[in-house]
Amino acid sequence: MRPSAVLMLAAGLIPAGLSVFLAPAASARELLMFERKGCAYCLKFDHDVAPIYEKTDEGQRAPLRRVDLSNGAPSDVVLAAPVRFTPTFVLVDEGREVGRITGYASDEAFWGLLGSMQNTMRDTIQDRMAGARP
Repeated sequence: MRPSAVLMLAAGLIPAGLSVFLAPAASARELLMFERKGCAYCLKFDHDVAPIYEKTDEGQRAPLRRVDLSNGAPSDVVLAAPVRFTPTFVLVDEGREVGRITGYASDEAFWGLLGSMQNTMRDTIQDRMAGARP
């Protein structure tokens, strides 16, 4: 539940029975960045993109979670294939991989590829929703 809704509920401004309607959609999207100590291209990403990522629309839609590749893949994510190179960026929706960028060449290439993946994911979700309508 959103913090503002929790405060309003606690203050008695919203009846408890209505609180279920205030819960955010369960669409846990994130961008996993698989990295490894000493990765030069990871450092380049850190210099070019990381300082502003969370402030962008893309970062708001899919927050960045860093994963040390030497520790393996997180147990809460189903990957389409093993990650072998760093950096590898895996777009995840509801715990499943929906897209991947292997490597980092430049900020322009990164933003273009990420935007394309997010648009494809949005279109897929809209198609699913359209098919569910009576």
